[in-house]
Amino acid sequence: MPRPLATRTIENVLRRMGFVRIAGSDEVGRGCLAGPVMAGAVILDPDVHIPGLRDSKLLTAPERERLCDQIKRHCLGWSVAVVEPGEIDRLNIHRASLQAMRAAVMALIPLPDLVLVDAFRIPDLMMAQRGIIHGDVRCAAIAAASIVAKVVRDTLMCQLHATDPRYGFDRHKGYATRDHLHAVSRFGYSPAHRRSFRPASLFDTIECAPGSAEDPSFGR
Repeated sequence: MPRPLATRTIENVLRRMGFVRIAGSDEVGRGCLAGPVMAGAVILDPDVHIPGLRDSKLLTAPERERLCDQIKRHCLGWSVAVVEPGEIDRLNIHRASLQAMRAAVMALIPLPDLVLVDAFRIPDLMMAQRGIIHGDVRCAAIAAASIVAKVVRDTLMCQLHATDPRYGFDRHKGYATRDHLHAVSRFGYSPAHRRSFRPASLFDTIECAPGSAEDPSFGR
């Protein structure tokens, strides 16, 4: 099945309208049970073509790492921002994702004069912005942001695995795989887990160990 390449068509149109520094922003880890939500922001150099940019979900891990290195070397600016599990539980995941994207954009040096965002608008942003439906697939700058954020987050999840290998964070990166759900049913939630995330499958499809996840208060 073909993997669509993200293009600069939208950025080029906006440059002809007078915008100079155009950033893309995207988040990763929104649907995970564990670990932070992380956002990336990237200003690509219009004079440097980076072949192979596409949505990070359509790339293998080695492809993401190679492209991440190229993006960091050749872009005009990049940043990542993190919202940790406790803050996700306090805010809710949607607000936490927007907070992470705003922080990533505002950490860019230089600041952009326009931000392209995957689907959403970022509240309280001081510069112009435009939400692009399926932006991580269509727009090179947003795809680049998703790649950088994904590589940085995956590295962090491997570090969490090194400190607590019970859950297999190095394999699933915090997503609700069957192995991850089995580990949660056996060990309960770790400090890296989001207490507000309680997937039905954790209780509906897994035979939980006595005294662990069957507790009605577990994971709330």
